[in-house]
Amino acid sequence: MQTHFTLAQLADPGIAEADKILRACVHCGFCTATCPTYVLLGDELDSPRGRIYLIKDLLESGRPATARVAKHLDRCLTCLSCMTTCPSGVHYMHLVDHARLRVEETYRRPFFERLLRGLLAFVLPYPGRFRLALAGAALARPARRLLPGSLGAMLALAPGRVQPPSPVDKPQVVPAEGPRRARMALMTGCAQQVLAPEINEATVRLLTRHGVEVVVAKGAGCCGALVHHLGREEPTLAAARANVAAWSAELEAGGLDAVVINASGCGTTVKDYGFLLRGDPAWAEKAARVAALTRDISEVMAELGPKPTVRAAGLRLAYHSACSMQHGQKITRQPKDLLKAAGFQVLDVPEGHLCCGSAGTYNILQPGLAGALRARKVANIEGLAPDAVATGNIGCLTQIAAATTLPLVHTAELLDWATGGPLPKALEGVEAAEAPARAAQ
Repeated sequence: MQTHFTLAQLADPGIAEADKILRACVHCGFCTATCPTYVLLGDELDSPRGRIYLIKDLLESGRPATARVAKHLDRCLTCLSCMTTCPSGVHYMHLVDHARLRVEETYRRPFFERLLRGLLAFVLPYPGRFRLALAGAALARPARRLLPGSLGAMLALAPGRVQPPSPVDKPQVVPAEGPRRARMALMTGCAQQVLAPEINEATVRLLTRHGVEVVVAKGAGCCGALVHHLGREEPTLAAARANVAAWSAELEAGGLDAVVINASGCGTTVKDYGFLLRGDPAWAEKAARVAALTRDISEVMAELGPKPTVRAAGLRLAYHSACSMQHGQKITRQPKDLLKAAGFQVLDVPEGHLCCGSAGTYNILQPGLAGALRARKVANIEGLAPDAVATGNIGCLTQIAAATTLPLVHTAELLDWATGGPLPKALEGVEAAEAPARAAQ
């Protein structure tokens, strides 16, 4: 693609990066076939190629973003399926992230949109605030069908009961069982520790059982992805610096073999810290080092080699690969191989490349499109008649669970149970799971 930035514009590192990405695009349109919003809407401006044209015009012209530009960029899930499909290596993620910053800087949204986006940025990255908000939402949940759009969507996604904080989320060092094979930091995150604290608990048990000393570093928190996709640069960079500082301190104090993440949306962002902080001399090198150490829990377990299965349940699992897992991190094989080795029957979901509609806060900000994608995903999953659904991302787990009675279980919980841990809560009552669990006791 030919671009026409001035030399003055190209002096801006963000514009220079965007120019490089735009020039890689050859207009082929392969991306349209795998873009969820284009599949649903059939509008070129709701495809990666169409959005690239909008972004090019926005950045080259130097004009403020319009409502039209904001609408079509807001509809992008950042699922990154287009990056998997693209034969030219267009780094759409960095391009759309930069464009969102420009929209946030130059476009004044309607009052309710500003209020809602500000509320999400204020609440979701902070577990204490999020827990209080969910307690209030649980009381209001019966009225969700009476509320319009995003308000109803928020209440529909809220759990009926808020779980208490888990002890594993506090800063600490959990010793390995037996000889120590590795020392790793676990990112406990923000929303996940409120919505499903059992995932971090299972991850700690799984790692320590396999000889890993687990460090929950003081000062580490939200990865920054939630505010990043809202176009808020300073909170994003502040979250990145806080995590880099926390894990760098552990690197210097006792060394780390990896930073382990069990939410693939967070993993995609943390692996990009080197890029996010590339222009900050005080943080660039440390951020790149942390990014290089970051591993999804499935990558770690594949490298460690899981212990023999003690509960080979034989459950039929529909494996939902989160977009941030398969497209963002290019992890496609390890989770399924691990589950198969643990004795589960793993089923591939039809149209597995299409997003479930979660995408961070997308299911709140774009409830109509998110609901249509979820219905399509659930139909494909239920068509397999599985015993349960496995996934490696809390956003997908919450999104899909809101529309099906099938149990949703994190991959780490299943691997923990298979190698000696407790039965995951979601599988309680599943006949095929209960029998092997009782037999092993």
